[in-house]
Amino acid sequence: MTRLGIKNRLLLAVVAAVALALVGLVVGFNLILARTLDHDANDLARTRATAQLATLSEENGQLVAGEAPDDRTADAYLWLFAGKKPLEQPRTPPGVSAAAASLAGGPARFLDVASTDTRLYAVPVVFQGKRLGTVVAGVSLAPYEQTRRTALFASLVLGGLVLLLVLGAARWLLGHSLKPVVRMTRQAADWSEHDLHHRFALGTPHDELTELAATLDGLLDRLAASLRRERRFSAELSHELRTPLTRVLAESELALRRERQPHEYRQTLEIVRQNADQLARTVDALVAAARHEAGSGRGTADAQAVAAGAVEACAPLADERGIDLTLPGATAPLRVGVEADLAERILQPVLENACRYSSSTVKISIARAASSVLYSVEDDGPGVAGDELERIFEPGVRGVAGEGNAGAGLGLALARRLARSVDGEVTVDASATGGRFVVRLPTG
Repeated sequence: MTRLGIKNRLLLAVVAAVALALVGLVVGFNLILARTLDHDANDLARTRATAQLATLSEENGQLVAGEAPDDRTADAYLWLFAGKKPLEQPRTPPGVSAAAASLAGGPARFLDVASTDTRLYAVPVVFQGKRLGTVVAGVSLAPYEQTRRTALFASLVLGGLVLLLVLGAARWLLGHSLKPVVRMTRQAADWSEHDLHHRFALGTPHDELTELAATLDGLLDRLAASLRRERRFSAELSHELRTPLTRVLAESELALRRERQPHEYRQTLEIVRQNADQLARTVDALVAAARHEAGSGRGTADAQAVAAGAVEACAPLADERGIDLTLPGATAPLRVGVEADLAERILQPVLENACRYSSSTVKISIARAASSVLYSVEDDGPGVAGDELERIFEPGVRGVAGEGNAGAGLGLALARRLARSVDGEVTVDASATGGRFVVRLPTG
């Protein structure tokens, strides 16, 4: 079964509501008209009976009829009974005459003769407290029925015309009202696939259309931001995997250039294993960050062990540059609310950065502040210029002090991204002598 679009559903809702309203109006109008006509027929019968009563008199205890009313017509029936005996009666069908005779001597009341569409009204004739007879007035209901049928037909035709008019007007109005929405939806779908830089930019929302435009603009902004994050993630991932992969390839090629002794192959395989292990830790860290961003549960790790692991990973670079990389012993046990591999991958780029820019020493300290664990990484290098405090965390951006050093400018960007994925942060202290970076992670 094909589902109706919003335009057709709204059109059906409008037509149904108008149809119900018209049905109510037509039914109500005809009920009121029928009641009014019924009252008019009763009033006419009473009027004729009252006029006839005014012509009657009493002589010696006998009822005497006077001159008949002037408004008598072909359908104006009047009977005058003295007891059950008719003194005056019109020429009517037998059924009507019999019905009129049945009213003689009875109380004032109405009686409808369905076979002839006639209404009768009987009223007693009383003189000086003594009842002398009965006056019966008859009214033909045919004109009232005709009026009722004509009004019903006319109201149905008028209701149908109004419904058709509403249908046409609603169809036109809904079509023109929803046309901009359809156009905007198609444009947004096209932009999301081909060009995320386009926006509707209709300003502050002031109606449903501009509110939709603002919502679509926000959706396109989120799509563009998501795409930028994915591209940045790809760049960061390639940066993190490039060094160990390069080492694996270099050691493999070197080992294959000539025949070597078994212990030399063993050394090469050990180097390959270490770099493969670094690759595995990098992938695990990135997977853990993605899992955390997706809302999965987080792990915990010993803060001192995390720092020790990062120091061990950066030891070759520190030895190469002659840097004294120190990590004081733990004074009190601290745990971070992050998996160990992920915490190391957050801290390691900051340590590598310090080792590249330091002159001789890099020191790591661990402290607790409220619900966070703070890793402070200090070096005796040139430090960070005031206008570079945020720029150095952008992918591919390196500070002025980094000119001539190796690196792609992605390590700090990756560290901050991973830290923020676990509700942490990486900042730089501009007031420190040399370089001082602070890595904040939640406690476990």
